[in-house]
Amino acid sequence: MAKQRGSSAALGFVLVTVMLDLLAMGIVVPVLPRLVLDLLRDDTARAAVVFGAFGAVWALMQFLFSPLQGVLSDRFGRRPVILASNFGLGLDYIVMATAPTLGVLLLGRIISGITAASISTATAYIADVSTPEQRAGRFGLISIAFGAGFVLGPAIGGLLGGIGVRLPFWVAAGLSLLNAIYGLAVLPESLPPSRRAALLWRRANPVGALIFLRSHPGLLGLAAASLLSFLSRQVLPSVFVLYGFYRYGWGERAVGLALAVIGVCSAVVGGGLVQPAVRRLGERRTLLLGLVCGAVGFAGLGLAATQVLFWAVIPIIALWGVCPPATQSLMSRRIGPSEQGLLQGAGASLIGLAGMVGPALFATIFARSIKAGGAGAAGLPFMLAAVLMVAALAIAERATRPASLEPVVKERAG
Repeated sequence: MAKQRGSSAALGFVLVTVMLDLLAMGIVVPVLPRLVLDLLRDDTARAAVVFGAFGAVWALMQFLFSPLQGVLSDRFGRRPVILASNFGLGLDYIVMATAPTLGVLLLGRIISGITAASISTATAYIADVSTPEQRAGRFGLISIAFGAGFVLGPAIGGLLGGIGVRLPFWVAAGLSLLNAIYGLAVLPESLPPSRRAALLWRRANPVGALIFLRSHPGLLGLAAASLLSFLSRQVLPSVFVLYGFYRYGWGERAVGLALAVIGVCSAVVGGGLVQPAVRRLGERRTLLLGLVCGAVGFAGLGLAATQVLFWAVIPIIALWGVCPPATQSLMSRRIGPSEQGLLQGAGASLIGLAGMVGPALFATIFARSIKAGGAGAAGLPFMLAAVLMVAALAIAERATRPASLEPVVKERAG
């Protein structure tokens, strides 16, 4: 019983850590473009290009370094990797807060992309302190952290940015460093030395991570479905704001409200619906149902001729949020405790890949569609997202058939 209470306390701390990390990242979202614009002396066209490059570089760092952090956590434990990342992220925000040039600010974004990859290690920590039956529900709790960062971070950043464009960076630095200091005092290690893996550098990169995914039945198919699913989700940060402006004549307030509703719905789904859905339907059916909802939701956004229909579709899209926890749980069953960090790092690397490809893909389609067909064709990026979601559904259905995912690893929470 004491062990269970300890695991619950550790789980709570890790979830708070993820929430604070995402909150800190969200705080700088509203002011980073303004800071880039200031450093470029109000050259808006150049600032748009530079800001897009910043996003691609950040995603590239996630793609490259998530497997490395996963491998390091499998070898040395989750605690040192999580704490080192928290301290690194806090110091990085200070670098960005004081950046005198665009080059220094870019360096800050590079470091941020590397240190923010610790979320995969936090997910591995949750796998360590959970039984296989608990994992889907507990992975779903991470959605609450994402929702909080998505909703509260930009709102706080916008208020602080009204006082000073660099103030949000200082606040983000303070949150990260205080969280790291607190974790240094109270966070226990979740992976005992007896369950750790040897340090294999050939796995500490995206190529090695992909080879690892091929080493267990069912993993590669689930990874491919996850990649397509996350790629389709990139349509929201890529064109959502411009789509609302262009098709419905929204202003900043309406767009901000819509993004807040998406964040709240995602948090509700992750925190309140994943565990009941898995308990009633099982992980496989929960995953497939979520992909169906994602496909229907994106098609609905693309076809919505009125704002009322657009708003009505948002809760359907939010139901996609049951997919990542169900996918992570299905995949984690296929491997032992010493490879959980590598698995989560590989998954985060795929998300980083989607983050590199998605923005350019959907932004290009949006630009060309409105140029060729006007408002009537503006929904094409969302239709493509729906097609990608259907492809993910087909792959996931095949990869999760009972013959492909019969559990082979027996384990208990540590």
